[in-house]
Amino acid sequence: MRTIAVLPCGKRKIWDKSIDTGPSKVEDVYIGTLHLLTRQYAELFADDWVILSAKHGFRSRNEIINNNYDLTFGMRHPCEVTEEVLKRQRDRKEMGKYDRAIILTGKKHQHVITSIGGITKDDHYPLLGTKGIGEMQQRLKQAIETNEPI
Repeated sequence: MRTIAVLPCGKRKIWDKSIDTGPSKVEDVYIGTLHLLTRQYAELFADDWVILSAKHGFRSRNEIINNNYDLTFGMRHPCEVTEEVLKRQRDRKEMGKYDRAIILTGKKHQHVITSIGGITKDDHYPLLGTKGIGEMQQRLKQAIETNEPI
């Protein structure tokens, strides 16, 4: 079974640590604890991963992000990516070729994924029902340490 993971982008980015950093690959941009744990989880239990950003939509590890931003879904900001853009990105990246999507976000992103018709026929949200980022991080750490998926 081929699996793709969808990771949250996160507020902390490389430019928060080093302001002079230029455009960078997605795999180097996001440095927050939750993002790093979801990435570790994805690298253990999925064949590939993408991030989901309110500004850039779905981005693969080698794509470039030019500079810092602070935007989350639901802000109703003109820079927020639209459902149509997300659908096109999902299709262009052939995310539907995977058998399963592990969506490593909470409720906030579930609505976004649902609004575009999902990622695959088997979308799994293992972090739903948690009581915040702390519990999400605990679940992820335990799964990584025990090598047992959530």
